[in-house]
Amino acid sequence: MTLRVNTVAVLTALAVNLVGWLSHAASAADPEALTLERKIPLGEVSGRIDHFAVDLARQRLFVAELGNGTVGVLDLAQGQIIHRITGLEEPQGVGYLPGVDVIYVANGGDGSVRRFRAADFAVLDTVKLGDDADNIRFDAAANQVIVGYGSGALAVLESASGKRLRDIPLAAHPESFRLEATGARIFVNVPDARQIAVVDRRSGRQVATWTVNGAGANFPMALDDAAGHLAVVYRKPATLAVFDTTRGEVVARAPTCGDADDVFFDTKRQRLYISCGEGALDVFQRQGDGYREIGRTPTVSGARTSLWVPELDRLFLGVRASGREPAAVWVYRPTQ
Repeated sequence: MTLRVNTVAVLTALAVNLVGWLSHAASAADPEALTLERKIPLGEVSGRIDHFAVDLARQRLFVAELGNGTVGVLDLAQGQIIHRITGLEEPQGVGYLPGVDVIYVANGGDGSVRRFRAADFAVLDTVKLGDDADNIRFDAAANQVIVGYGSGALAVLESASGKRLRDIPLAAHPESFRLEATGARIFVNVPDARQIAVVDRRSGRQVATWTVNGAGANFPMALDDAAGHLAVVYRKPATLAVFDTTRGEVVARAPTCGDADDVFFDTKRQRLYISCGEGALDVFQRQGDGYREIGRTPTVSGARTSLWVPELDRLFLGVRASGREPAAVWVYRPTQ
């Protein structure tokens, strides 16, 4: 009897260990959701790297080199820097508008928006907003450019001329914001007010306020218009929250990597990509209204800004110069 009991116990233990080993092996065999394809060096660039924009026709990537006071122009086909726009004051937001072939650069240092001709990078003009000019978005339907700035406003500019048309007031400084493609709303992260402001861009008024209990420092934001999902990433604590844009309610919430500064929807694969300054890229897979983390790719501490370009099927990550790494843009290819 004793021998039989011991044998059963041993076999049970072996079975448990085998199941655990197989589970670990299956997990280890899972492919990474993002694969590092190449690194494009930025050259002698110091300090923080902020946001990106892309000129698809010319295959150029614009990099806001905030700490360097410059915008780098990368030729993606050649994989190298071909020009650098200098003399800027803490460039934070950068945008390219193909219809008028103009580069817009928002400067946090002097609160200006500077415009450059994309064909030869010639200076066109400067629009003074106030202070801390930041994120840039384009309203193609209205032929307008919208820039977040100051202690709480969105400036609306005419896209062709850069003429300032009006301001939309907010409760505090706006971080990332997104425009509905098929509606009139703008969703704005306002972290100092601990809110997401919902703005009607026709009336220029805030019409709703969304919050998440126990979460603050909401900086990155992405919008999937077709699904009616708004992804917002909080830093305190590190949390992904997905809102239903019809109801204004959170339909999914999950922990994520720390110090996030960008998030994007990959609608082809129904995924979310989050870039974080703690040194990671998080990938979430949509399942109905829910989102499940399927991969965390290690990067470099401080590499928190990125750009997902669906037309190229690539994610571009800004890596600042450090003791370990030179300044560069790392290019990731999604795993199918």
